Amino acid sequence: MKVKFIGKFDTLAFEEGKVYEVISIERGWYRIMTELDEDYLFPPELFEIMEEDD
Repeated sequence: MKVKFIGKFDTLAFEEGKVYEVISIERGWYRIMTELDEDYLFPPELFEIMEEDD
């Protein structure tokens, strides 16, 4: 699944409006590789779904 970051906080982990690939969904949160080349879990409300997996 591809999601776009729409979070309202200033962070180095994401670029506003950039699309990211969701690696997995764990307990409802998205595991995403950040701009810091590390993967973490993030709440889905920080993202807009751009493309669902088939």
